Amino acid sequence: MNAENSTHKHFKLYKPDGYLSQFINNSKKRRNKKLLGELYNFPEGTMSIGRLDEMSEGLLLLTTDGKVSAAVTSSKYEKEYIVQVSGDITEGAINEMRNGLTIPINGKQYDTKPCTAFKLHKTPQFPERQKAIRSSRHGETSWLSISIREGKFRQVRKMTAKVGFPTLRLVRIRIGNYHLEDMQPGQVAPINISQ
Repeated sequence: MNAENSTHKHFKLYKPDGYLSQFINNSKKRRNKKLLGELYNFPEGTMSIGRLDEMSEGLLLLTTDGKVSAAVTSSKYEKEYIVQVSGDITEGAINEMRNGLTIPINGKQYDTKPCTAFKLHKTPQFPERQKAIRSSRHGETSWLSISIREGKFRQVRKMTAKVGFPTLRLVRIRIGNYHLEDMQPGQVAPINISQ
């Protein structure tokens, strides 16, 4: 389906850290949380396609079409994350993630599917976060790219923690062929999405 011959609207957003990936806060425990509707005047019925947890940032696709949402959250679309971890990650730890490992999801053990992962040898240049990452005096950090075709709750964070390198910063840069490019936090752009 092409957005040009449809009444549905599609967007890409650089979700800043500190925002929930939703438009309505139904939780009584999580009052005063920042929501996506504060960033842009989205049309009625807009929903996020998948989620990024509150402290994660980067590319989020949004649509008014539930069929498009279901298609993009399927395993057909690979999602790529750039991740800063605590410590100098080893090739052995990266191989564990590549081959799949067992992490807890909703109180049960889940075996992740094999993925693409590699260490970055240059620090990526992302905009400053709203909430700063710990300073370098607290120890060494390293960066890696992880691409997965699934998206369980906090999966990438759980994967890096399982191999001993907790995630400090997580930025999604790609969903299928849609890229974050040089967007700034909070920036929204209309796009076409075809299934």
